[in-house]
Amino acid sequence: MRDWNGKKIVILGAARQGTALARYMVHQGAFVILNDQKSGQKLASVQTALEDLSEVGHPIEWVFNGHPLSLLDGCDVLCVSGGIPITLPVVSEALARNIPVLNDSQIFIEVSPCPVIGITGSAGKTTTTLLVGKILKEATNTPGSVFYDKQAWVGGNIGNPLINNVENMRSDDIAVMELSSFQLELMNKSPHIAAVLNFSPDHLDRHGSMAEYIAAKTRILTFQSSSDIAILGRDDVNTLSLSGLTPAKVITFGISELEESMEGTFIKDSNLYIRYFDGKRSISSGDFVAKGKILPEERLLKIDDIPLRGEHNLRNVLAAAAITYAAGVSAEIIEAGVIDFVGGHHRLEHVRTWNGADWFNDSIATTPRRAIAAINSFDEPLVLLAGGRDKDLPWEEHIKLIRQKVKSLILFGELANKIMTALDLAENDVLKVFRCESLYDAVKIAADIVQPGDVVLLSPGGTSFDEFTNYEERGKCFAKWVEELP
Repeated sequence: MRDWNGKKIVILGAARQGTALARYMVHQGAFVILNDQKSGQKLASVQTALEDLSEVGHPIEWVFNGHPLSLLDGCDVLCVSGGIPITLPVVSEALARNIPVLNDSQIFIEVSPCPVIGITGSAGKTTTTLLVGKILKEATNTPGSVFYDKQAWVGGNIGNPLINNVENMRSDDIAVMELSSFQLELMNKSPHIAAVLNFSPDHLDRHGSMAEYIAAKTRILTFQSSSDIAILGRDDVNTLSLSGLTPAKVITFGISELEESMEGTFIKDSNLYIRYFDGKRSISSGDFVAKGKILPEERLLKIDDIPLRGEHNLRNVLAAAAITYAAGVSAEIIEAGVIDFVGGHHRLEHVRTWNGADWFNDSIATTPRRAIAAINSFDEPLVLLAGGRDKDLPWEEHIKLIRQKVKSLILFGELANKIMTALDLAENDVLKVFRCESLYDAVKIAADIVQPGDVVLLSPGGTSFDEFTNYEERGKCFAKWVEELP
């Protein structure tokens, strides 16, 4: 649907995605009902922020304190924000009434005037999205690039819903969006370039099983055509197996060996290379067109020039390189973009060197798998801060790695007892373990025990919801408290 004028649009959730979509719909002439389970008092600031829309079109109608079925009376389209479970009765009823159920990401891809790159995965999607955006912005400033003097738009699950910007986009721009499983489970339109990085257990409290979680992620590929491109991580068996589910051109990335018949990024002689049989492709015109001579292999950059720590970040760079090369970016521009990339906040972010030790904020690690990747990024003696709230995920591999690599473990939050029990410490154990209630207390303990040459790493392995609004607030508080150490 592209003509929203006069349509009644019900939007569930008044956070970033819902309010961005409400703005877009009002500008399109739609009648918008914005609904949230929170009270009007708690959403007073959001209502104030949207008051200016009354001068644009039909005023927004607000429904608070739940999701009544009466929302569907006369409804043309129900739009669900990412944090809203699609198991809600109002969503089920909408489907039963054959009312279209969409979200802001789906609508953005439908109406975007320019090609779209979509990136998903259990881990690394934000870093990869930011890096792809960095490389593309480098391309927009480089004369001779297919994207020179164009604009690269970056958003999605990363923070900025791109529906905010769609009316300012041009057909020769390019958009990059991070997509979560919550967004993808409703999608029936695929991006022009769709990347699936990896799979590991996550959000099983929402999806119910690993199979359902993978099925939601896989929808990023489901609606591709033969003129599209799929980027798949080959180090993950489940990810690589998706190659048979899309008619698109398949390019892989990874540290494992690249078979001769495959295209993608790989490592050779401490360098990153790409093999791309039919040359680079340009999507600046909106179509994928074979361009230039055949380049079976091309060197991209040295591993030593990558500023990010850890094998997981090496995979993120391999993914970003495959994505941007497929979009038509040259090896020289990819190299320049990677070398200058500083990474995202709360992702192995160096906070401060204090008392001879480096302190790192990896608050994004809300699963054991993410924390494992962070721990493996360091060879220095580790003081690890772990805890938060559990997602009912497996911890055995995480516990085993702690015993191998961690010097001192500081446990905080709801997870402290569970991890302590799983450790099953013996009297002669070398690992020193401390337990406390809050992250603030954990920082104080770390300051008391840290020694020169150590690395203090906040990589919780659990969510932040026992103490903070989200992982970003947790990371900001950690950084603040570290900066305040005398």
